[in-house]
Amino acid sequence: MKVVRFGRAPREYRDLVARVAHRLPGQLVEEVRPGGQGRHGHRQDGDPRYYLKALAFGMKRFYSAVPFLFLVGAAQAQIPAFAAASRAAAAKGEQIAVLAGGCFWGVDAVFKHVKGVSSVVSGYSGGGAATARYPVVSTGMTGHAESVKITYDPSQISYSELLRVFFSVAHDPTQLNRQGPDVGSQYRSAIFYTSQDQKETAQAYIDQLTKAHVFPGPIVTQVAPFEQFYVAEDYHQNYLALHPDQPYIVFNDMPKLRRLQQQFPAIYKE
Repeated sequence: MKVVRFGRAPREYRDLVARVAHRLPGQLVEEVRPGGQGRHGHRQDGDPRYYLKALAFGMKRFYSAVPFLFLVGAAQAQIPAFAAASRAAAAKGEQIAVLAGGCFWGVDAVFKHVKGVSSVVSGYSGGGAATARYPVVSTGMTGHAESVKITYDPSQISYSELLRVFFSVAHDPTQLNRQGPDVGSQYRSAIFYTSQDQKETAQAYIDQLTKAHVFPGPIVTQVAPFEQFYVAEDYHQNYLALHPDQPYIVFNDMPKLRRLQQQFPAIYKE
């Protein structure tokens, strides 16, 4: 018998496995398997889904038993609303917000459940077109950040309210070049502003939260001008809804949706 840790899946299984959470309590993501299997933890003569389903089941059981473990590293309570009023006139028609907060699967899912948001697309911002592909972006050397492009109606939800959700439940803005188990500049916290008003709102909100000592550490969110958004591969789109039992989703992203529903019931939508 040999004990191994799940790692990165082969490309043919990446849409099924993708990122498996690391460093979880109790060695939960380890499996005991007989010899004669591939280095990625899949039986060479069997169906890898067997192992993944068993792993997901165990993770879901563990998650239901100790939900408090998944609140570590994020805002523990709803953060204060933006205190300053925007100096710009309320925009008319749908607007765009581009945010980066680690793996785009969870950020995408959070904003898809926010009232006033009509569309969320996962993609890459901060780098060039030639390298805007997942295998290359994953090296952390392209300048991109995994991002989401949010289309919203400002008459239903303001830009500052989107940022409140972003800072409260979508990610941890105190983690530099990482989010949870994901490490690299492609997982950085960033706000790509599309207007001067968005820039001023983002900077003022970060200053407000910093002065109020809302988080235990400094906010490291980058505020940068939006240049281009490159849509990610199809298998990344709407990932949580399509793979709710995927281990990474169970441990890292489902808790975000629960916090969204608990902290922002007035703007939560199914």
